[in-house]
Amino acid sequence: MKGYPVDGGFKDGSCRGNGGYGIGRRLSAWGVHAFTGSGVVLGLLALLAAVGGDAKACLGWLGLALVVDGVDGTLARRASVKEVLPGIDGSVLDLVIDYLTYVVVPAVFLHRFGLLPDGLGVALAAFIMMTALYCFSNTGMKSGDNYFVGFPAIWNVVALYLWLLALDPWINAAVVVALGLLTFTTVKFLHPFRVRRWMRVNLLVSAAWLASSAALVVLYPDRPDAVWFVWLASSAYYAAVCVWRTLRGPAEA
Repeated sequence: MKGYPVDGGFKDGSCRGNGGYGIGRRLSAWGVHAFTGSGVVLGLLALLAAVGGDAKACLGWLGLALVVDGVDGTLARRASVKEVLPGIDGSVLDLVIDYLTYVVVPAVFLHRFGLLPDGLGVALAAFIMMTALYCFSNTGMKSGDNYFVGFPAIWNVVALYLWLLALDPWINAAVVVALGLLTFTTVKFLHPFRVRRWMRVNLLVSAAWLASSAALVVLYPDRPDAVWFVWLASSAYYAAVCVWRTLRGPAEA
């Protein structure tokens, strides 16, 4: 059947199946997809750590998965993976992995380590997973200037905060319900790697937040004042930017 792809090419000898890109470009693109795919392994390790009762290890693996997710988009754009490998949808791949690392594992974490009220752990974990489905399937989850619209289901970050802050489980439950409901609103949340305004500052603050978060997890239950201050200050910056952007209203294209 002339014109149908055979072994990555076509019977007429053309390279339309891969856009005419060389083997080096295709290998680079596959490498980016493999890097993105490593997030699912990190998610598995985090889940096993949670089930095994090792909160620090679980948060550590989730932290690594967060870093992978933060940089793989940049690598994908530089490698032009959409053009080089049009048969593989990197966005879908990313969403599948994110649902595991951002939603499933954190929901298990909150329940496993008693951060939710007795008798409500499973229900609240289910609430997290159900509201996140809307976020992940919402075609309007980002504004024109690349802010998230509604709570972006970053439950891995929420799990970190609730674990470090050691709040009453009922306060944690209220936080979970409030954030889950914010999923359906137009409140804006910062995407530090995609929002262009103040990007350098956003990236510096993100680096400070990641470093201080890692230190607090490793040193837990100790909380050095300097590290604690950096963590709270960077958190306050994120909150302030989100409030400012929300009050601005609709974004310009």
